[in-house]
Formats: sequence, C-alpha cells, structure tokens
Amino acid sequence: MLSYYVDLALRSLKRSPGLTLLMILAVGFGVGASMTSYSVFRAVSGDPIPWKSSRLFVPQIDIWGPQGHLDDTNKGDPPEAMDYTDAVALMRDHRAKFQSAMYQISPSVVPADPSMHPINVGGHAVYSEFFPMLDVPFKYGSGWGTDSDEQRAAVVVISSKLNQKLFAGANSVGKTIDIDGKDYRVVGVLDNWNPKPVFYDVVNTGGFTTDQQDVFVPFQRAISAGMPNDGNTNCSEIPKGSGFVGLQQSSCVWIAYMAELDDKAAAAAYKDYLDGYFRDQKAAGRFSWPLNNRLRDLPAWLESEHVVPSDTKISLVVALGLLVVCLVNTAGLLLAKFLRRSSEIGVRRALGAPRAAIYTQFLVEAGTVGLTGGVLGIVLTWVGVWGVSWVLPKEISSLAHIDLSLLAITLLVAVIATMLAGLYPTFRASRVQPALQLKTN
Repeated sequence: MLSYYVDLALRSLKRSPGLTLLMILAVGFGVGASMTSYSVFRAVSGDPIPWKSSRLFVPQIDIWGPQGHLDDTNKGDPPEAMDYTDAVALMRDHRAKFQSAMYQISPSVVPADPSMHPINVGGHAVYSEFFPMLDVPFKYGSGWGTDSDEQRAAVVVISSKLNQKLFAGANSVGKTIDIDGKDYRVVGVLDNWNPKPVFYDVVNTGGFTTDQQDVFVPFQRAISAGMPNDGNTNCSEIPKGSGFVGLQQSSCVWIAYMAELDDKAAAAAYKDYLDGYFRDQKAAGRFSWPLNNRLRDLPAWLESEHVVPSDTKISLVVALGLLVVCLVNTAGLLLAKFLRRSSEIGVRRALGAPRAAIYTQFLVEAGTVGLTGGVLGIVLTWVGVWGVSWVLPKEISSLAHIDLSLLAITLLVAVIATMLAGLYPTFRASRVQPALQLKTN
C-alpha cells in the first residue's frame, strides 16, 4: 500500500514541477544551512572524554585576591592557572587518585640523519600520571613511571607523527632522540591522540589549536633543563627575578592542572584539602583575602571557560530560524497544492476512502518532498562545511567534517521536518467535503 502512495506522490509532484521545485529548494536550503552550522557546533561542543569527564577536575586557588582578577568574563573567579609554588605543592601532597601539573614547551628535535634539519615541535611537560588519568592511547610502549618523575629522567613520549618523521613509523621505544641538545630515551609513541577540544590545557590553547603535540617530557626534567614556558603567562605583579627561574619564583600563573577524583565524596574531600591549603598559606602570611577557591569537573570547566565559541551558537540559532522560515513557506506551498486537488479528494472520499487514507497519501507526498530536499540539503551541507573556513578561524573550521552520521541526520531532519510542515495542509485536505466537491464539479 505504501508503494501505491509513493507512486501517487511522484505522479502528483510531476504534475506541478514549478511548485515542487520551490518546495525542494526551500527544504534543501533550510536543512543545508542548519546542518552546516550543526556540523561546526557538534565539533566544538562534544565531550572530548565522555567516559570519565565527570571524574576529571580542575582546581583553582585564588592566589591574587580581589584586586588581581584579570578575567573580565568570570568576575570573581580565581586565576585559571597556577603558579609554580602551588602546582608543585599540590603534586607533592598528592591528594587525588591521579593528577598532573603541565605547561607548554616548544623544543627543537635534532634528527639523527644529518641531512635533515632540526624540527621545532610543540608539546607539554607533564607528570607520569598524566597518561593513565587521561586514558592516553599508545601505539608503542607507554608513559614513564613515578620514579622517572622523581629522578628527573631524560625520557620522552612522542607522537606517531614525529615517530613517522624520525623512525619511519617503526617501533622506536628504547631509542634516543636529541631534544635541545640532550639525549632523551623514547618510552612511548602515541596512537594518533589529538583530542578536540584540548581539554587538558584550555588555559593555553583556548580549547582549540592547529599545533601538534609531538613531545611529552617529565615536568621536573623540563624545569631542570630550563625548557621555558611556551604558553600563556599572567602576572598580577612584575616578577622580581629574571628569566625562567624568576618566573618559577613569582606569583605569575602559567601551569595548567588536572586531577582525577572517583566520586562526589572524593571531590568533596579534595575541595576540603584545597581550602585547607589556602588557610595554611593565609596563616603563613601569603594571602590576606577571604577563601575563594574553585573545583570544577571537566564539563563545568569547559563551560566556565566558554570553550564553545559564541559565534557557533549564534550561527546555529540563526540557521535553525532559517529552517523554520523555509518550512513555513513549504507548508504554504503544500497547502496550496493539496487544496487544488479538492475535487480528487472529494471523489476518493465519495468512493469510501477514509480520512486516514487521505492523511497517509498526503503525508507520504510531503515526506517525498522532504527526502528530495534532504538530498539537496546534503549537497549544500557539503558546500557549507567546505566554505566555513572563510568565516571561522582555521582551528575551528578545520574540525567540521562530513560523516555518515551527519548525512543520516540531514536526511532524517529533512523528512521529519517536511512531514511536520505538511500536517496542517494534510489536515485541511482531509476535511474536504465530498458532497460539496461533487456538486461543484
């Protein structure tokens, strides 16, 4: 029976090619615009580690007081990052299951092949618990152990991309690479790990960056080797000392921090520890302002940092508004088309067709328009995703992509939305009085 209604729908659409084309264009443009915006919004708003994001926490300590709050968007919040003193103290106390302080580095890697030029790479100085805390996948080897942290060992985890450049993709665990003139032993090779947003260091990346993280070295090894911070540094006062050592002795914040806490009780206990740490520092004369610490889980942290660009939210709302306008126009065109067939409906009703049959016939016709408009919407979505780089920053636009799920959603939205738009025209068509139509004709 459904095939019969589909055949009727196709015949009807062929009889009014102009009207049909207008409806398909309206649905196609509306769906194409909304799906283009959705593809960008989906890319930047997804949970980067959904299986444990609620167990990852970012602590904030108010080391500057009310006069030092630099963030205009989060009035009253403590600094987003930590200074060296607090980061090392929290690592030493080790009150979380896993935790790691981290800062950005950009050393030079000198290939063993003398014909190759030195490679400037990006990376992070982290503690060993960084890898199990974030479930970092490895292609070869693993992260280093806590003993390497304590001994400031010259070990390194490299990306698969850097491994491809230096070792042609072979297992390089146990081999050495030259970083800033020092030999580092490779203990692990990442397996194409590049989370978006870069949730573990929103402070320095803003959540999105086109830079590749190619090397991870022990935090204290990087400190002792004098690898400078390549990320953001915010200060409430000018450091008294100079250079990288002066930065470590200052109250400037430049170190991101994350901790894994298994449940609410663990989070509450950790917050109590943070507050106790603050009170101890205040008693020692370091702080003179009221307690103002924060401990947010990862979703709350990403929300507080406004990681999802406001532009993408606005464009999604505007695109959805355009889709509604297109569907209203489509509903008007369907109404005109259906009511022009009042005589046909009257004959069918007079021959015994129930209203349900009329509903089914015209909803199938609306669905057919939606399906065809959805195919056009897929083409327009592809064009839109390709063109978003013209209006959005590269680190944002590069995340939008076409995949099977987006194609399926596009077709589904087009069909369902058009059928919803066709409900009122179908209702009006089903109310046609057979006797009046037969008498008129």
